[in-house]
Amino acid sequence: MKLQKGEKLLFIGDSVTDCERAKPEGEGLPGSLGNGYVSFLDGLLQAVYPELEARVVNKGINGHTVRDLQSRWQEDVLDQKPDWLAVMIGINDVWRQYDTPFITDGHVSIEEYDKTLRKLVTDAQSSVKQIVLLTPFYLEPNEKDPMRNTMDEYGHIVRKIADEEGCLFIDTQAAFNRVMENLYPAALAWDRVHPSTAGHMILARSFLNEIGFDWNRT
Repeated sequence: MKLQKGEKLLFIGDSVTDCERAKPEGEGLPGSLGNGYVSFLDGLLQAVYPELEARVVNKGINGHTVRDLQSRWQEDVLDQKPDWLAVMIGINDVWRQYDTPFITDGHVSIEEYDKTLRKLVTDAQSSVKQIVLLTPFYLEPNEKDPMRNTMDEYGHIVRKIADEEGCLFIDTQAAFNRVMENLYPAALAWDRVHPSTAGHMILARSFLNEIGFDWNRT
């Protein structure tokens, strides 16, 4: 297990992270972490590794892009002083290019995405012990589908930044792809973006595997 006792984990992103978490502070009383993967992995950490006393914070906000993260990075990340920082952003950066194609001021180009995400990572590195970057995803098995193809390109940027900046990397698209070999996408996300309970479990499991969670621990 890569976590140490008493460490604070902060998760930031869009609606997939938000999941009706408490505002402004997504931690504390039951339900404060929302009803998605952040809550699931927090529950598993408490149940299996109670001695770690891990503190989990949810700072996801519905509809946000990497541009929005930049505007709140100081308050919602740096001022929080987390030991671990997990970032999953990019779905809306891509989605807005397809569901609102003519409202171009809401589009985040791949060049802006690369530049902005990289700056956010480098700005946090001096104060954060470990950064975990998770790819955006789209639950469409056809890789030639335009939105899936674009989402994969943004995911490649996440991998590149993680490799170059020494971050842990989680390929959420690959994790979903494995399950979609047996399940139709709508069983995991009705709109191919917002996960079902099973979809959030896939995200939680992917994160916990990356940090060395022992699923057989008693």
